[in-house]
Amino acid sequence: MTASRPAKHTAFWGALLLIVATDAGTKYLAHTRIAEGDTIPLLGNAVRLTLLYNPGAAFGVQLGGYSRWIFTVLASGILIWLFAMYREARLGDWGRAHALGLVSGGALGNIVNRLWSERGVVDWIDVGVGSHRWPAFNVADIGVSVGACVLAVVLWRADSVRGAGTQGGQAT
Repeated sequence: MTASRPAKHTAFWGALLLIVATDAGTKYLAHTRIAEGDTIPLLGNAVRLTLLYNPGAAFGVQLGGYSRWIFTVLASGILIWLFAMYREARLGDWGRAHALGLVSGGALGNIVNRLWSERGVVDWIDVGVGSHRWPAFNVADIGVSVGACVLAVVLWRADSVRGAGTQGGQAT
C-alpha cells in the first residue's frame, strides 16, 4: 500500500462518517429552516430546496402502517451485510472500502432519520425541469447511489481481472 492511497479503514470510515454527518446536518437545516411543502429555488427551477417527509423508501415505496419499522429492519440487515463485505476486503482495496463506506453512510443516515422522525425521512433536494421532477432526495440517498455505482465498477473490474487471470493472463 502506498502513501498516496488511503488505507482501507480510512477510506471506509471516512466516507461513512462524512455522509452521516453531512446528511444529519443538512436534514436538520432543512427541517428547521424550510416550511413543509415550500419550495426555494436554488439554481432556478432546475434545483430547488423542498421539504418533504418520506415515510416509505426510495421513490415513495410504502408497505403500510409498519413501513417505518420494516424499512429500518431491512436497512439494518443490509448495513450488516455491507460491513461484512468491508471486513472481507483486502487492506489495500481502498476503492471497494470507500464505495462500501458511502453506501453504509447513506443507509445509516436514513436509519437514524427514520428512528428520529415518525413523519418519515427528510427529503429536501428537488431537481427537474418544469413539472418534470425527480423524486426529492437527501445526502444519504446520494451516498447510497454514488457508492453503489462505484461499488459496481470496482466489483466489475475485479471480476475482469480475475477472469483475465484464469485465461493464462490473456485479457479477452
